[in-house]
Amino acid sequence: MEIIDWIVLSGTLAFIVIYGVYKSRGSRNVHDYIRGGNEAQWWTVGLSVMATQASAITFLSTPGQAFHDGMGFVQFYFGLPIAMVVICLVFIPIYHRLKVFTAYEYLETRFDRKTRTLTALLFLIQRGLAAGITIFAPAIILSAVLGWNLNGLTILIGVLVIIYTVSGGTKAVNVTQKQQMAVIFTGMIATFIIILNYLPEDINFSNALEIAGASGKMDVLDFSFDLENRYTVWTGIIGGTFLALSYFGTDQSQVQRYLSGRSLRESQMGMIMNGFLKVPMQFFILLVGVMVFVFYQFNTAPLNFNPAATQSVLESEYAEKYSELEANYNKIQEEKQELSLQFGESQGLSSEEKIRLKEAIVNLNLAEANARELGREFIRAGDKDAETNDKDYVFIHFILNNLPRGLIGLLLAVILSAAMSSTASELNALASTTVIDIYRRGIKADRSDMHFLNASKWFTLLWGLIAITFASLASLFDNLIQLVNIIGSIFYGNVLGIFLLAFFIKTVRSNSVFIAAIITQIVIVALYFLEVMPYLWLNLVGCLLVIGIALILEIFIKTPFKK
Repeated sequence: MEIIDWIVLSGTLAFIVIYGVYKSRGSRNVHDYIRGGNEAQWWTVGLSVMATQASAITFLSTPGQAFHDGMGFVQFYFGLPIAMVVICLVFIPIYHRLKVFTAYEYLETRFDRKTRTLTALLFLIQRGLAAGITIFAPAIILSAVLGWNLNGLTILIGVLVIIYTVSGGTKAVNVTQKQQMAVIFTGMIATFIIILNYLPEDINFSNALEIAGASGKMDVLDFSFDLENRYTVWTGIIGGTFLALSYFGTDQSQVQRYLSGRSLRESQMGMIMNGFLKVPMQFFILLVGVMVFVFYQFNTAPLNFNPAATQSVLESEYAEKYSELEANYNKIQEEKQELSLQFGESQGLSSEEKIRLKEAIVNLNLAEANARELGREFIRAGDKDAETNDKDYVFIHFILNNLPRGLIGLLLAVILSAAMSSTASELNALASTTVIDIYRRGIKADRSDMHFLNASKWFTLLWGLIAITFASLASLFDNLIQLVNIIGSIFYGNVLGIFLLAFFIKTVRSNSVFIAAIITQIVIVALYFLEVMPYLWLNLVGCLLVIGIALILEIFIKTPFKK
C-alpha cells in the first residue's frame, strides 16, 4: 500500500466515526437511544437495513463465491422480496401499534414472560456469535494478505464501532450507515469499471459474459430438486423466504432499523426499498466476482489465493511437489489465455469451431480446478492447521495486486466500513434486547429512564468487548458468508415459528409454545450436525416443527389463556 491508500483508508474511517458521534450526540432518554427518536426517513431506513445485512463478509466472500461457483448463489435471495411484503403487511403494523422497543416485547403480551425471555436469549446467542464473525472475517483475511497483526486489527475494528455506537445508539448507526453505503457502492462500481478496462482491447462486456458463460459461471437458475445442491430456485424461494422472514421480521438488529422510522409508512417504504434493491445488489456483487474470473482468463492467477497457506506449504517437505504443480498449473493458464482470446474474437468462426473452443476452455478450467484441489491437499499435508479454502481471498488478492493506488485504500475502506456498519447494528440490537427484555424485567421497575439509558450504553460496550473477544478466539470456516447464514438458519426458523404462532394461531398458549421451542432447537441443531439436509431448509423445518409440536402439545397441556 502506498501513502495515498493509507490517507484514503484512514480518512474515510475517521470521517465515519467522527460524523456518527457528532450527528447523534445528546440522547436524552431510552426512546432516543434505542429508537433514534423515530426520526429516520424511508430511504434512511432502507439503506440502514441493507447496510446491516451487507457485512464485510458480503464483499469478501461473495465475489470469491462467484469466481469459483458462478452466479447461482443469487438464488439464495429470491425469497427476500416475498418476505418484505409479508413483513410490511403483518410484522411492522403490529410492532408500531404496540410501540415496542424490541420484537420480543410482543411475545410477553401474547404469551408470557418466559417465552419472551427464551426467544430473546435465542437471539442473543446467535447474534452474539455473528457479531464476532462480522469483526473476525475481514480481520483474518486482511491480516493474512497485508501482514497486519490479526488481534490488533480485530481490536481496531471493534473499538471504532464501539466509539460511535455507545455514543449515539440507533441514530448513530443510522446516520453512519448512509455514509458507509455510499463508500461501498462507489468502491464496487469503480472496481467493476476498472476490471472491464483491464480486459484485452478486443474483449468487450458482451464477450466477457460469453467467456464466463462458456465456463458455466453465468448459470443463474437451477430448478432441480436435488437436496445435495445448496442453491436452487426452490431453496431460494422457500428456504430463503423463511430465512428472510425470520431475519428481517424477528431479528432485533433488523427490527430496530425500521422501528426508528418516522411513521408506519416510512418504515414500510424502507423495507420495500430493500426488497427492490437487495437482489440486484447481490447480483451485481456476484457479477464483479465473475468479471474477476474473466480477468484471470487473460492473466495469471495464483494456485492458491491465500498467501499464508502458500507460504506454509513452501516451508514444508511438500515444497518441491507444490512448485512442480505450480509450474504445470501456469502452463495450463497460458494455454487457456490463448484460447480465451480466440473465443472472445470468434465472430468470424463457424459454430462448430466456437463449440470446439468452448469445450477446450471448459476442459482447461477443469484442469485448473483439479490442480487447485491437489494444491490444497499438499497444503493440508504440509500443515494440518493451514487454511486451504481460498474463496474469501480471491477478491482481496485482486484488489491489492491489480487496482490503481488510491482505489486500493478505498476498497479496503469498503471492507472495513461494511464490517463496522453490520457490527454497529448488531451491538445496538444486542444491547437493546439485553436491557429491555432481560435487564429491565429483572430489577425494580421504579428505576429512572436515565438509568436505563446509561445501562444501554454500558451493555453496548460489554457486547462490543464480547464480540472482540470471540473474534480473537475464532477460526476461519469453509466460507464466511455461508457460516453467518448457517448460524442464522439454525436459530431463525424456530424463532419465526414462535412469532407466526403468536400472530395467527390464537388457540395456542404459552406453555405449549415454550416447550415446543426448546424441543425444536434441540432437533434443528441435531439435524445440522448430522447433515440431513442443506442448511437453508433448516429455516422451513424449524418453523414448521415448532408450530406442529406446539399444536400437538396444546391438546395435552391445559394452560389458561393469558388475560
